[in-house]
Amino acid sequence: MVQLPAAITQVPGVPAHVLGVTTLRDRLLPLVSLRAIFGLPPATRSETNKVVVVSLPGASGRPMAIGVVMDKVNAVLRVDRAAVTPLPATLAHGADRERGEIRSICRLDQGRRLVSVLSAEAMFDPTELAAWRAEPKGAAAQDDAGDRSDDTGDVTMSDTRGEDSQYVIFRLLGEDYGVPVEAVREIVRVPEQLTRVPRTPDFIEGVINLRGTVLPVIDQRRRFGLAEAARSDRQRIMVFVIQGQHVGFIVDSVSEVGRIPDAAIAAAPELAGERAKVVRGIANLTTQNRMIQLLDVDGLVDPAEQAALPALGALAA
Repeated sequence: MVQLPAAITQVPGVPAHVLGVTTLRDRLLPLVSLRAIFGLPPATRSETNKVVVVSLPGASGRPMAIGVVMDKVNAVLRVDRAAVTPLPATLAHGADRERGEIRSICRLDQGRRLVSVLSAEAMFDPTELAAWRAEPKGAAAQDDAGDRSDDTGDVTMSDTRGEDSQYVIFRLLGEDYGVPVEAVREIVRVPEQLTRVPRTPDFIEGVINLRGTVLPVIDQRRRFGLAEAARSDRQRIMVFVIQGQHVGFIVDSVSEVGRIPDAAIAAAPELAGERAKVVRGIANLTTQNRMIQLLDVDGLVDPAEQAALPALGALAA
């Protein structure tokens, strides 16, 4: 998941839903509009647009990446498989849409919210996919060379497994931070109002009701001693499980999910303040002129504070 680039290279003679191509980690990425695929009217692009990079089987078994442009990404959720049911036959499209982009329905909030679950491969015409999979002579060698670029400190969105780890990258006051993807339970929008609970510790911004569970929420800017910011549409709550307790942290925005080679990570320097407790390393991405501070999620709440979190549910009730 990455930000929609400001500049997209147009390609002549392509279907209407193909917006063009862009460069992602020194590789060409085709961009397609989900609005156009679904036959919806076009909309003005804005900073809320996101590109969700899907991986499909490519030529010679190598993965092929395609960027699907969305209006926005509201949340990243882990969903119980029991909450997902196949699309009822009565809702299937006509013969002209036999490939069936929508494969199932997910029931959230005890069935009060229904989310259509898409099949990435079914969104594209087989002929179109075959054309994208076609490789010019020498492409395999170029791809191999591209894979080796990971050793220079680039973040790669490929599925190649090597000595690298996957991180969710977010921003605070213009700086990049990363946490292991497996530490993120979900990512949700910041509600218009958080419930303030009396007699709670200063580090608690408030609580929200997250599908029937009282979730304590911490403003990460305040946590790191940074200047506070007004609420915006780009802010998100990242939900972690810390010592068995769900805790939400407000961040300025969630930038992307990517792989960082272990060779690009150096030990954290001596820091002062709250960050000294949680920064476990620095990813130096030299080809992007970019540095990412990698956090230890378990260190975001110290033991004394951890003991106070379970009582919030009773106070909020």
